Amino acid sequence: MERTILSYIEKLPVGYSVVWYHKKKYGVSRTDYNDGKSIKVYAEELGGTDFISLNYYITSKTETVKPCEMPEKKVIDFLNNYELIKPNK
Repeated sequence: MERTILSYIEKLPVGYSVVWYHKKKYGVSRTDYNDGKSIKVYAEELGGTDFISLNYYITSKTETVKPCEMPEKKVIDFLNNYELIKPNK
């Protein structure tokens, strides 16, 4: 079964987390709005200049990813390839 974009977004915890993406660390913020019907994800390369920014909207008819000032391909690549770094407990 193919994973959906939403399933990759939902793997990110709400709030702040750190991930590996293309062998670099990124700080990621996920914020949910409207009872989870819209989600903002912003990732910034730690110690670098790269970033990923997107909004995800869920309506009764569709689900849509809206990249912020970058190609959709870049956003999809990030969502498909990041690895969440679990905090030490």
